[in-house]
Amino acid sequence: MPDRAPQPVDRQLPTDEARELISLVRDIAQREIAPKAAEEEDAGHFPREVFTLLSRSGLLGLPYDSEYGGGDQPYEVYLQVLEELAAARLTVGLGVSVHTLASYALAAYGTKQQQVEHLPAMLGGGLLGAYCLSEPSSGSDAASLRTRAVRDGEDWVITGTKAWITHGGIADFYTVMARTGEEGPRGITAFLVPGDAAGLSGALPEKKMGMKGSPTAQVHLDGVRVPDERRIGEEGQGFAIALSALDSGRLGIAACAIGVAQAALDDAVAYATERRQFGKPIADFQGLRFMLADMATQIEAGRALYLSAARLRDAGRPFAKQAAMAKLHCTDTAMKVTTDAVQVLGGYGYTADFPVERYMREAKVLQIVEGTNQIQRMVIARHLAGPETR
Repeated sequence: MPDRAPQPVDRQLPTDEARELISLVRDIAQREIAPKAAEEEDAGHFPREVFTLLSRSGLLGLPYDSEYGGGDQPYEVYLQVLEELAAARLTVGLGVSVHTLASYALAAYGTKQQQVEHLPAMLGGGLLGAYCLSEPSSGSDAASLRTRAVRDGEDWVITGTKAWITHGGIADFYTVMARTGEEGPRGITAFLVPGDAAGLSGALPEKKMGMKGSPTAQVHLDGVRVPDERRIGEEGQGFAIALSALDSGRLGIAACAIGVAQAALDDAVAYATERRQFGKPIADFQGLRFMLADMATQIEAGRALYLSAARLRDAGRPFAKQAAMAKLHCTDTAMKVTTDAVQVLGGYGYTADFPVERYMREAKVLQIVEGTNQIQRMVIARHLAGPETR
């Protein structure tokens, strides 16, 4: 690898506390995450010890209330933390985003008693969460899910299979959407299911082209018994809860995408300024200089877009359209920038000796998770032109 160290992103942060927080995250990323990222991804190792450290450092509950162990940070700050973590290793950045997504339902829709009982452990007690909406036959069409919860006295008995679950099989808790009533979105309810519940099991992790250190697996629920006290929100409110969570989760994916793109740009610039051809650095050639300029511009535009959406969220204003735009643009940018970074490095970029090929493989999944980019275009168009005619 070239010796030229990348310059830290010049961030506009709202408080001194936020600046200290970013400094802490950068220190953890440089000491504990980045040095082992390539080796552990190649080995398929999930860094649970890093998530334990992040929890102890107060970084697994940043956007939530400090009353329950959260960090009281606005999304504007939380997302920039995600970006820094994802730039060091996407498995970690995306893992924090998924954990935050899994905690959202209880934090936003749970009763006071539920929040007091469960949130402190979820946000700062070393636990790791997973979010269970997708199924083998219902991905983009999530409202057609088949996992069913049947009332039995004071309990619910949940049976079904969830698919493409980040942290599937290793999570300490699962936010599960299950059908309790009629077909369609109005018949779905949310539940908080312990990871060690009898009848819950994770399948073998999927063999993926990237993010090999992050386990993605089916989760089987075979008559899992959950007390009604673990139902989140009202019966039939689960799909609305799921969509609300995804609006915020898409901003997390956008921030992770910009982190991966920034890492790829940093490596491309470092290589281009040191690699010499025809007697001078290849960064002196206009064609390549323009490529780097375009990469940097796309990244800055994506960062501005996700931060703009985050500030709307922090102000309590509608942000669903902007979240879809940010997820769409930032993940497309990550795919384009990482592909261009491989091109800048030429043959070396295609080898595992340099991390840009890993960034390129990892970027692809970001265009798929938490709503494909085709779904994002549908969401945006509905905000512009109304629902499709039937």
